[in-house]
Amino acid sequence: MIRVVLPAHLRTLARVTGEVEVSVQGEVTLRAVLDALEGRYPVLCGAIRDHTSQRRRAFVRFFACEQDISHESPDMLLPAPVAAGVEPLLIVGAIAGGITLPKPSRAPEQAAF
Repeated sequence: MIRVVLPAHLRTLARVTGEVEVSVQGEVTLRAVLDALEGRYPVLCGAIRDHTSQRRRAFVRFFACEQDISHESPDMLLPAPVAAGVEPLLIVGAIAGGITLPKPSRAPEQAAF
């Protein structure tokens, strides 16, 4: 079994808590794991990768054994600890943006001496 950790918003969408486990037949690639994940939780179809192109969504990242594999080929074999279920595959929702601080309406007054 392959262990997969989903970000909170995808866990909510799939109505799961904690890690999920999926079974992969044959070579354990990112594509195979995502296919198995979407097969088990169809509501995730289109949330992690595009429906048509199957490319990773812009604000989704993949980590295996503490390595960012987001830009690797989806057909790359996942590391042995992930394939054996010792380490999880992490699917992470990237954080973007921030806050914009308001600009002061006028310069602070200077003390006259």
